[in-house]
Amino acid sequence: MSRLSITTLAQLPADITPPAYDRAAVTCGVVHIGIGAFHRAHQAVVFDDALNAGDLRWGVIAASLRSPGVRDQMQPQDGLYTILVRDGATERARLIGAVRHVIVAPEEPQALLAALASPDTHIVTLTITEKGYKLDPATGMLNESDPQLAADLISLDSPQTAPGYLVAALALRRAAGLAPFTAISCDNLPHNGARLRNAVLELARRHDAGLADWIAEHGAFPETMVDRIVPATTPEDIAMQTERLGVEDRAMVKTEPFLQWVIEDRFCNLRPDFGAGVQLTAAVAPWEEAKLRLLNGAHSGIAYLGGLAGIDHVHEVLALPEARHFVERLWDEAETTLSPPAELDVAAYRRELMARFDNPTLRHRTRQIAMDGSQKLPQRLLAPIAARLKAGQGIDALSLAVAAWIRWQAGRDDRGITHQVDDPLAAPIAAALAGAQTAQERIAAILACDAVIAPALATDDRLRAVLTRWLVLLETQGARGALAAFCG
Repeated sequence: MSRLSITTLAQLPADITPPAYDRAAVTCGVVHIGIGAFHRAHQAVVFDDALNAGDLRWGVIAASLRSPGVRDQMQPQDGLYTILVRDGATERARLIGAVRHVIVAPEEPQALLAALASPDTHIVTLTITEKGYKLDPATGMLNESDPQLAADLISLDSPQTAPGYLVAALALRRAAGLAPFTAISCDNLPHNGARLRNAVLELARRHDAGLADWIAEHGAFPETMVDRIVPATTPEDIAMQTERLGVEDRAMVKTEPFLQWVIEDRFCNLRPDFGAGVQLTAAVAPWEEAKLRLLNGAHSGIAYLGGLAGIDHVHEVLALPEARHFVERLWDEAETTLSPPAELDVAAYRRELMARFDNPTLRHRTRQIAMDGSQKLPQRLLAPIAARLKAGQGIDALSLAVAAWIRWQAGRDDRGITHQVDDPLAAPIAAALAGAQTAQERIAAILACDAVIAPALATDDRLRAVLTRWLVLLETQGARGALAAFCG
């Protein structure tokens, strides 16, 4: 079977929407670090929209800091891939041509540095997950115990981390008399722009104080919030798309109709005339907070409770009336901790979220959402818990979600089937739990993990009591039993 490529475009069905621009005339104004399915379904689509609108400065050079997998998917396809937008029985396919080249950084560090230092590059976007910023969760400072960061602290000749590449490239731009690029974190982190800025400035200052001052004065690290559900592509998806296209597309992605990108209007270089789905704002934090605590918080609760119950997909979890009731109650609790912008109708947003969760064609896997929980829970669940405790309010739903995460760390679901705990802190958390014989002891062990639980929250007896009650129920009656008790 032939692969999707420039030479096979003529074979595609007429209902596949192709790029409306000449790819040969495109220059790459964007470098994206952390190429994966989310970028291909989100930021790359936004830049493809700009290209389709006639501004040919916004092609993308993408980079992987680790694996050659995406490069090997995309390179034989000339960077082309299809995005399937699924909503119930409706499906639309579009061909995306914005990604012009994929670099595997460990193989070609100088190629990535050259792309970042190019005069054509105006924006750098990043989707590198929480752990990619190399920051200590407790202090917000550089995690010098990380071996890759430790290497970058010694030398930036061949960087190994995202902050290392940005600092090295900004040094090259400064030496060449070029303006900095605008660096935009697109990861679900509170104050992601400030975190990226802090990582870059701290690393720069360790090498060259003058460079750090130049970046601080002339660079830009806007806060941003991104939202689109992008389930993992399966071999079955590729097989079905191959049958539809008549050629094989190993880089395809599937997603929902909804796309949101809220960006703080603070750029130090050129930017596109952003179209639909992108909102420039003076303050991202209220948008980000609503998304983290409503969408992402509910997703985490669904993932751990559904995963423990042996349920594979989000929409299948929400087919249980007790799970649906749990999500609504979690939203009731989280909503009281928000300060939503005037443009955000929270009631309408909640209805929209439930409709998105109910979309059966996305087949969003609970185990995919369950990854990296130790990095996600502080923003999604623990922050609203702290706010409600401070206000003297109840935390039943939010705490059930956290207790389900704790139960997930055992690596075994309610049927006794084992699963991998995919988390950067899996080993130390497992070690902390190893000697705990009772639910109370397991809660105490988790509360002592200051990389996850803030000390002020860890000593709150109300949280300890509620978590213990839910963990006992989860361990004795399973996730379905705990949900039934929650509704009782």
